Amino acid sequence: MPIDFRNTNTVWASVLAETLQRLGLTTAVICPGSRSAPLTIAFAQNKKIETIPILDERSASFFALGTAQKSYLPTALICTSGTAAANFYPAIIEARESRIPLLIFTADRPPELRDCHAGQAIDQVKIYGNYPNWQAELAIPSASTGMLDYLRQTIVYAWERSQFPTPGPVHLNIPFRDPLVPVPDIAVEVLETQFNPEEFFAGLEPIFAGESSTPPSPPLLRGGEESTMQQWQKCDRGIIIAGVAQPQLVEKYCSAIAQISKSLNWPVLAEGLSPVRNYAQLNPHLISTYDLILRNRELADKLTPEIAIQIGDLPTSKELRNWLDKTQPKRYIIDPSHHNFDPLHGQTIHLRTSVENLATILTLVPPLNKGGLGGVLTTATTNISPQIPPLNKGESTPVPPLSKGGLGGVLTSPSNEYLQLWRNTEIQVRQTIDQKISAINNIIEPKVSWLLSQILPPETPIFIANSMPVRDVEFFWKPNNLEIKPFFNRGANGIDGTLSTALGVAHRNQSSIMLTGDLTLLHDTNGFLIKNKFVGHLTIILINNNGGGIFEMLPVAKFDPPFEDFFATPQDINFAQLCATYGVEHEVIEDWEHFKQKLISLPNSGIRVLEVQTDRRADAKWRQDNLSKFAKDS
Repeated sequence: MPIDFRNTNTVWASVLAETLQRLGLTTAVICPGSRSAPLTIAFAQNKKIETIPILDERSASFFALGTAQKSYLPTALICTSGTAAANFYPAIIEARESRIPLLIFTADRPPELRDCHAGQAIDQVKIYGNYPNWQAELAIPSASTGMLDYLRQTIVYAWERSQFPTPGPVHLNIPFRDPLVPVPDIAVEVLETQFNPEEFFAGLEPIFAGESSTPPSPPLLRGGEESTMQQWQKCDRGIIIAGVAQPQLVEKYCSAIAQISKSLNWPVLAEGLSPVRNYAQLNPHLISTYDLILRNRELADKLTPEIAIQIGDLPTSKELRNWLDKTQPKRYIIDPSHHNFDPLHGQTIHLRTSVENLATILTLVPPLNKGGLGGVLTTATTNISPQIPPLNKGESTPVPPLSKGGLGGVLTSPSNEYLQLWRNTEIQVRQTIDQKISAINNIIEPKVSWLLSQILPPETPIFIANSMPVRDVEFFWKPNNLEIKPFFNRGANGIDGTLSTALGVAHRNQSSIMLTGDLTLLHDTNGFLIKNKFVGHLTIILINNNGGGIFEMLPVAKFDPPFEDFFATPQDINFAQLCATYGVEHEVIEDWEHFKQKLISLPNSGIRVLEVQTDRRADAKWRQDNLSKFAKDS
């Protein structure tokens, strides 16, 4: 029997664990502690749930975040009472902002041991403020069938609320009275004779969010005399912004964006953290250099859009945000969640639907005749730029071919000069970047992202740290057909828990990559303690420029002191010695050929650090000298 009838606490905790297992829980991350002993024992005894012990609560919470990012399923996170729970807070904030499902179970002392200096007792009720999707404190465990019914249904509701209507964290605070260990209690013997597990758990089946089926909101279907869709079709100066995204069905997501782009004949401005850049052949009008293009003010003015379809979060690019704020196109934001995705507070309409639903609906709208020129359904490619040969998987190109392998008809408009300007500029800027960076022989940080987009094994998961790495990826990541899977913590954009999250993504996954700076890695070195329980492989590409490189790009860099000590904050760490402490493989990259050889194929197990030593000030100067020139030199 899956229920442990040794005492009231063991019954309570094992019903909780068994209910979650039947609902679909596969992973629980558990931190050590006494008050949480009933939960720890119950989860450890449930053979269908992988239970992972992690010492540091902050590291544990971010590891759980990573496993949930990868699986799109809730991960359970368990700790004892006191400040242990407080250490979960940063990951819970990230889970809320990134819409990642987490189930947090914090053990607590019973009410009679609170506010009386009983020790390891703090106020844990609603400790995470407004960040959980839902939060509650469970009743004191009780050995009665009615209370077990209450427990089961509360857990079902918690599981549902972690996924619906928008994924995110759910917190249950669980008080336990002694005994916390499974010593026998004759009081539960009667309950065991009355308990029928088949009847008790009848009707419990896995509940998963899966693919969003949220219906389109009303503005999508009507808009005065003509529908929103027809307004889009009439517009020759429209753009699609493929922002930061971690979709569950990646190819379907990228195909949907491609379908919308082809139907409207609009370019797709794809963020480096979007998988769209790694499925280049699907998207005929892919623009990857928009940040650099928009630094050319003359071009930026010529490219002013009338309508913008924003899919999910805005890209990282400050240039793009400023341009949208200045030009004020009518903006439609596509995302099924209830979140507000408009930090610019423009004339936006949130369409609460998925991009896949939108693409399907758009195919049902009859095309408009644009002045006798456009609006013809054809499978021919548009003659607007030099033709690019089709790609094999793994090759990269500045602009993907317009149609490939059965993607169907394309609504073309030979007169669309706006699209032609975007595409021609993309080709020219991409060629300028490639020529410039390929000629660099010395170790320089911007070349790392550019190379990674071309040499990683197909479908490699890569966790990209915040600060400078995400920006270099946006600037320099080349369109490719490698189907690389980007992961990141761009909800709150912090550096805490980065290593632990990456290990969570890589756990029981394909051999994975983490791209990070030195300060971000140092902020979470306790993540290396997960090594003995980690299954899989993670290669950490460590950009060591001895400090915060992103601050070199900001105005504060001109004010030293206090810049170097209080902003750049160099730590002067010997990473070879640090890695040796944790038993992690370490190697310094000597040149670009060495870098390629280490990444063309990846090991199957373990953790290794490839340290790329760069000059922080020289890297910043290179960006400052070149970013604004790429679009001018093209």
